[in-house]
Amino acid sequence: MAVHLYLSLIPEALIASMLPPADFGTYLAVGTSKRTRGQAMFFSLGDLRKTPFELKDVERRCVPHVNGEPKHSVYAAIYRVLEQIPLDAIRSLYLVTPDGRVMEIEPSRDIPEYSQKYHLYQEICPVHPRIVSSLDPKKFTLHVTDPKSLISIPKICFVDLRLGDLAENPETGNIQDLPYHAVKHLRDCLIQLRDNPNKPTKIVDRIHPQAFSFRTVQTGIFVGSGQGLQFYPFPSEKQLQSEYYTWWRSASIMADTVGV
Repeated sequence: MAVHLYLSLIPEALIASMLPPADFGTYLAVGTSKRTRGQAMFFSLGDLRKTPFELKDVERRCVPHVNGEPKHSVYAAIYRVLEQIPLDAIRSLYLVTPDGRVMEIEPSRDIPEYSQKYHLYQEICPVHPRIVSSLDPKKFTLHVTDPKSLISIPKICFVDLRLGDLAENPETGNIQDLPYHAVKHLRDCLIQLRDNPNKPTKIVDRIHPQAFSFRTVQTGIFVGSGQGLQFYPFPSEKQLQSEYYTWWRSASIMADTVGV
C-alpha cells in the first residue's frame, strides 16, 4: 500500500497515512474518537526529502495492521509544520464537511484581481485570528510574512471571506445574508481602517476558531510567503450545485455547526 503525506491545517500537523485523500478526509472528520466531529482541511504533499522532517521512521511505522487494514495515521510533526514545507511541495487542498464529505481543489496560477476597498480574512495556519484589511491577498501575504516587520510569520494559509456591501461601505452597507456574529463590531473595525489610511489591518477576533463556514468563502484559500503565493479557487455557485452537489448540500446543512 502506498504511503501518502498530508498537511492537516485543523490542527496543524504533518501526517503519513495509507488512506487515499477522500478516505483520509472522512477519517479526520468523523473516523476517530481522538477528536470531536468537525470540519477538516488538509493538503496533499509531494517530495519532502529536502525538509528537516524525520520521514524514515514515519515510513517504518506506517505499515498495515496485522489484520491487513491500512494504517490510518502516523504523526511526523505537530509544531511549526507549514513554515518548513516548500510551496512547490504543496499539492491539492481538501475541504471536509463535519460529516466527512470531501472536496478536492487544485491550485491555480490565476489569482483574482480585486477592486474592493476592504477585505475580511480568516487566518487558518499557523495562527488563526480573523482580520479586516485594505490589502488584497497578494499584498496581505507580503505584509504578514515580512521578516522586517515587528510581528510576522514565515508562511500563512488564509481564506478570504465575503463582506458584501461592507467591502465598500462599512458604515451603512447592507449586511444582506452575511451570517457573521457581532456585525456591529465588524463594521467598527472596518470604519477604523477607513479612518486610518496608514493602518492596513485590524484584528476583528484574535481567538477565532480555525474553522469557518464554507458558505462565507468569497474567492478561495491562499497559502504563501513573501512573493510566493498559491491560490485554491472555491467553486462557483453553479459548480457547487452541479459538480459538487453532495458536498455542498452537506456543507450547507452543517453550516450552523461551524463558528462564523
